[in-house]
Formats: sequence, C-alpha cells, structure tokens
Amino acid sequence: MKPAIHKSSIPESQVFMVKYLEDKHFDPVWHSHSEYQLFVPLEGTGTLFIGDSIRSFGPSELVLTGSNLPHLWRSDEAYFEKGSNLKVKGVVIYLQESLLGEHLMAKEEMLQLQKLFKRSGRGLSFYGDVKEEVIRLMHELIELSGLNSFIHLLRILNLLSTTKDYQYLSHTEYADPVKKEESDRMSSVYEYILKNYRKKIRLNDLADMLYMTPTSFSRYFTTATNKGFSKFISELRVKYACKLLVETDLSIAVIAERSGFGTMSNFNKLFKEVMKKRPNDYKKEFLDL
Repeated sequence: MKPAIHKSSIPESQVFMVKYLEDKHFDPVWHSHSEYQLFVPLEGTGTLFIGDSIRSFGPSELVLTGSNLPHLWRSDEAYFEKGSNLKVKGVVIYLQESLLGEHLMAKEEMLQLQKLFKRSGRGLSFYGDVKEEVIRLMHELIELSGLNSFIHLLRILNLLSTTKDYQYLSHTEYADPVKKEESDRMSSVYEYILKNYRKKIRLNDLADMLYMTPTSFSRYFTTATNKGFSKFISELRVKYACKLLVETDLSIAVIAERSGFGTMSNFNKLFKEVMKKRPNDYKKEFLDL
C-alpha cells in the first residue's frame, strides 16, 4: 500500500507528480506544503479541514489546495479502530506554480491559469460535469508517462481554470508554510478534538496538553484556525448533525444529543447560525434533491 497524502516532494527530474493512494486511513497530520495539491478520495469518509473551513468529505470530492494552505483530510474514527478492515483510496496530483517556467507563466495565454492558482489559495471544491471529467482524466493520468502525461495535466488545468463550477472553502489565504513543530502540535489538538467533540470538551484540557495557559491556548488556537475555540467545536457538531440528518432516520432530538448539544434550543440556534437554515429544512432540501 502507498501511504495516503503525506507531505509531497516532487522529484527534481519531474515537473509534477501523480499518485494512486491506498491505505488504512488518510494522513492524520495537519500540514501545508509549497506544492499545489489536487486530490480526489475514491473510497473513504471523514472530515476535511482546509484553512478555516470544516466540512465532511466522501468519495469523489475534488479539491484543489493552494500553496502553503494548511489542510487535513481526517478519516472517520472507524478507520483508526484496532482490527478495522476499512480502507481508503484516492488520486493526488502535486505541482508547482513554476511548472511552465516564469517566462511562459507571465504570458497572456496563462492568465486563466494564474487566476486558478490565485483562487486556490483559499481552497477550491469543484462540482458538476467538470468534476466528473477531471476525475476521469486523473485516473487516466496515472497510467501515462513522458510528454503524454504533461499534456494530460494541462488538459486538467485548462478545465479547472475555465469552469465556474467551484466554491471557495476557506475565508482566508495563508502565505507561510506550517512548520513541523506547529504541524505536530495542531495535529495532536485536532486528534483530541475529533475524538471528544461530541462529549463535553474543555479548553483547559487542551491548554494543559500543550503546556499553555487557557488564555495563551485560546489565542494560539484562534491564530491557527482563524476561529475561536467554541465556534470551532460548534461547527464540528453541526457538521456531524448534518451527516446524521441525511444518512439516518433519527429524530432531531436524538441527533442533537448525539452531536454533543446539551439542549434543543442551543442546537437549533447554532445549526441555523452555521448552516443558515433549520435542521428540518436542511433534511427536507436533501430529500428533495
């Protein structure tokens, strides 16, 4: 098995790298790298953290991550359980903005590509026909080499740079790469939160874990995620509730409890705040699709 989404390193002899991934789970480490990353999970579910965005992911989610944009494709807890037979699969492409050289990238024919790279600084999720076509081309790209592979990559970039079928993921761009020590610290924070967010979770416990005062940890967390701790936890709980709403027939009250909300009034208030609609309306819209 090839390890899933680790920090990339494009060989000096290549202008880009494509990999087919298969493992027990996706990379559990929050990190960033200078390469642009185009990724599609083929099998596996979990939570995607990209910049300040939190969202559930499943198969066929096509995401372009910009240079130095922190991200984490965190598989669901079931993938980490001892004795689990679950697997994840995916295809990832790593490339540098300089893949065509500075001279060529400055020409007007490359304007749309320049704009694509700029937009990807906030992370882009693609949908519709262009998503299906790009995923098909990514499968084909794995089997190609030499000039054919490079031409295939340009076809993919052309589709992504000219489509309007995308949405931004993060509200913020990130200019600086994440240092390893920060990556390790935030990875441990994410791991603890993802294991405990549906229970009563205390900021003080995380502060103790990092040998910080609660005030220092709160400041550190907000800087790293562009979100306050309470808002971050609320969003995670709401996104989990969304998953239960569309995948189960559980009552709203049971979903609220299982998602970690103490009262229905708090659940309804925070759900509407995050999703801009009530839980019942969210479920109805999904069923009407």
